[in-house]
Amino acid sequence: MTPAATRRRRAPSAPPAPVHDLDGMLRRLHLPTVRRLYAELATRAETEGMSYRTYLETLIAEEIAHRAETRLTRAVRKARFPFLRTIDDFNFTFQTALKLQMLGSYLGPELVSEGKNAIFSGPSGTGKSHLCIAIAYRAIQHGYEARFVGADELIGELSRAATKARLTAALAPYLHPHVLIIDELGYLSHAADAANVLYRVINERYLQRRPILLTTNKPLAALGDVVHDGDLAEAILDRLLERGVHFALRGRSYRTRHLSEEEAPPRRAKSA
Repeated sequence: MTPAATRRRRAPSAPPAPVHDLDGMLRRLHLPTVRRLYAELATRAETEGMSYRTYLETLIAEEIAHRAETRLTRAVRKARFPFLRTIDDFNFTFQTALKLQMLGSYLGPELVSEGKNAIFSGPSGTGKSHLCIAIAYRAIQHGYEARFVGADELIGELSRAATKARLTAALAPYLHPHVLIIDELGYLSHAADAANVLYRVINERYLQRRPILLTTNKPLAALGDVVHDGDLAEAILDRLLERGVHFALRGRSYRTRHLSEEEAPPRRAKSA
C-alpha cells in the first residue's frame, strides 16, 4: 500500500453535526410563536415539499402577526376604554350631521404626526364617545398609545393633587399618551378649580403637539360656566381649535332608536 493510500485510509472521518437545543435557543431569542409552530410546520413542509425559504418566511410572518396582535391587546387595555368601538361600527345613516369623509386624516397617522384635536358636542347618545374611541383605536392600530378619561374623573384627580402640591406628578399619565380622550365635559358639576387644572392638561399637550379628543353635551359658548372661568375656557378652546375641528352632532339618541318619536324622551334645543 502506498503512503498516499495509507494517509487516505487513516484520515479521520468528519465530526458529527452538533446537536443544538432549538427549543432553548428560540426561548432565549424570545420567539414564542416560532417555538410553538416550527415542529408542526416542519412536518407540513416535508409533506408539501415546501422550500426552506417558504418555511422560514411562514414562521417569521406568524411571529410578527402574533406580536402585532399582542401589542394591540395591551395598548387597548392600557387605554382604559369603557368599551371598544371602531369606525366601521358607527351608523352614519342614523347620525346625519357627520359624514365619514369629514373625519379625513383623523383616522390616519396624521392625527398624531400633525397634533390634531377634535371637539365633539351634542346631546347624549349621538355618538360622541363612540367616535372618539374609534379614532383613538385607529391611532393604536397605527402604533400609537391612547388614554381615555372622564372629564369629572380627570378634573377631580388633578384638583385633589393640586391641593397637595402634587399636580405636576398627577399630570404625567395624561401628558404621555399620544392621544388623550377627555369625555363628557359638563355632564356633571366640576370642581371649583376645573378651569385651572383642565387648562394645565390642554396647554401642556398643546405645547407638545399631542392630540386631544374632547366630548361635551354643552354648546361651546357655555364652557365658561362649565369650568367656572370664562377667560380660561376661551384659552382652552383657542388651543384645542388652533389645530382642531369642532364636530356638532345632533338628532335622537342612538340608544333609544327603538322607540317611536312619541315614546322618545324630549330633547332641549342647543346651539353649538
